[in-house]
Amino acid sequence: MKDSIYSRGLDQCAANHAPLTPLDFLERAARVYPDALALVDGETRRTWAEVHARCHALASALRRRGVNKNDTVAIIAPNSAAIFEAHFGVPLSGGVLNTINTRLDAEAVAFILEHGEAKVFLVDAELADLGARAIAALPEARRKEILLVDIPVAGQCGIEGTLDYEALLAEGDPAEAPDWPADEWDAISLNYTSGTTGNPKGVVYHHRGAYLNALSNAVGWGMPHHAVYLWTLPMFHCNGWCFPWTLAAVAGTSICLRQINARGIYEAIAEHGVTHFCGAPIIMNMVLNAGEEERRAFDHTVHMMTAAAPPPAAVLKAMAEEGFQVTHVYGLTETYGPAVICAWKAEWDALDATASAARKSRQGVPYHVLCGLEVMDPDTMQPVTPDGEQMGEAMFRGNIVMKGYLKNPEATAQAFAGGWFHSGDLGVMEPDRYLKLRDRSKDIIISGGENISSIEVEDCLYRHPAVAEVAVVAKPDDHWGETPCAFVGLRPGSEASERELIDFCREHLAHYKCPRTVVFGELPRTSTGKIQKFVLRDRLLTEAEIG
Repeated sequence: MKDSIYSRGLDQCAANHAPLTPLDFLERAARVYPDALALVDGETRRTWAEVHARCHALASALRRRGVNKNDTVAIIAPNSAAIFEAHFGVPLSGGVLNTINTRLDAEAVAFILEHGEAKVFLVDAELADLGARAIAALPEARRKEILLVDIPVAGQCGIEGTLDYEALLAEGDPAEAPDWPADEWDAISLNYTSGTTGNPKGVVYHHRGAYLNALSNAVGWGMPHHAVYLWTLPMFHCNGWCFPWTLAAVAGTSICLRQINARGIYEAIAEHGVTHFCGAPIIMNMVLNAGEEERRAFDHTVHMMTAAAPPPAAVLKAMAEEGFQVTHVYGLTETYGPAVICAWKAEWDALDATASAARKSRQGVPYHVLCGLEVMDPDTMQPVTPDGEQMGEAMFRGNIVMKGYLKNPEATAQAFAGGWFHSGDLGVMEPDRYLKLRDRSKDIIISGGENISSIEVEDCLYRHPAVAEVAVVAKPDDHWGETPCAFVGLRPGSEASERELIDFCREHLAHYKCPRTVVFGELPRTSTGKIQKFVLRDRLLTEAEIG
């Protein structure tokens, strides 16, 4: 670097530089708002001062139990006080937090414990059987190396004979100096992908990315100080999209919801004054399809952030009519959760409900801390024309892209080829530079040589008043190669025939895009509400082979 007046006597030092870490938010919340309500978990109420003390006690206890820098501490628990505390206590110990999907089978959990080299495994009592079976599936030598901690629920223990969570905290000293990260590039957490085509990959986050995305959540969504946030999104999923750290940044209140259902959502809004919550489109379906006995009246606007599949315009319109203001975001496990937001513009306020919902259904523009978002030709690595027509792959670059895949340099190199993270999602860049996804690369249906977007067909079907949920996938066809097949769940009390839905599509779409087959029934989903299209595709492939 060329010598200049700005490079002499202006060195980085402890006084003017500190590694970015979301752990700072906990310190500030406890210092500025010690008596503010931080957490509600059933009958449990804790202030920020109390959460701060417990997180520091957990960090101290883990270190005294042998957790060293970069040791993995795993936890499997529903949305609860313990998993919230782990988001601070584990990294304060110097460890790396691994939150595990509660809906995995024991074999998958055992794989994660082994691959991530967990040194401690905290298990909620409600998931004791799963945790015990996962431990039992490990080699005997590994079982002896893992400290197993039981998190009681309502005073009931889960795994007998193991260390009690509260007893573990009692071993720690809240006043003991934590192991503060020396480098913001240090790992803070480990999250595993869904593993739909084999073993899941371990995605590693760093303190810098967690810090920046936590702030971007608040800025992009306009979250005020002391927001009341309902945990409908699992905290194990991308560390709850970094919202445990966001809630500390705004000194908000976390309302834990162990069982996600319409009654619980409406009760929390009415009783706790919930202002914000997140979730996949299935959560919107819960809200909209709730029975009168499940609903509770409320007189304030509730903000919802949704991701996963693009929300159909008809659903967004219905949510607005019910008093919910929906913000659409987009991201992946590899981008700390949301990294793209459909930023709203004042001039769109004059749009009618249908046009407004169509704008909101787009993925949008980069989060404040994402440096690059493009739709590119993956072969040439050149951006597509922003005309809303030319399709390419959505790619990311910047501070909220993962460190890489744990112990998988080949997959990391492939994901980062050309200096961009390759999402595998196909979309267009519209003239106003808003991203709109068309499909996953694997979900595009090629029928008679024509590309059909499953999302476009799904959006059409969602406009039918009887349709509650839908997934469109490719069905093998001897003549066309593939044709669209729609799997449909109907609204309670509604009826529709296969012919009716196909004809409805033919009224609104080019005929070659319309489904040839409609299958009615419940759709398979991941733990975070995403429809598992691969399960539906496999079903059709099996039927084709048998036939």
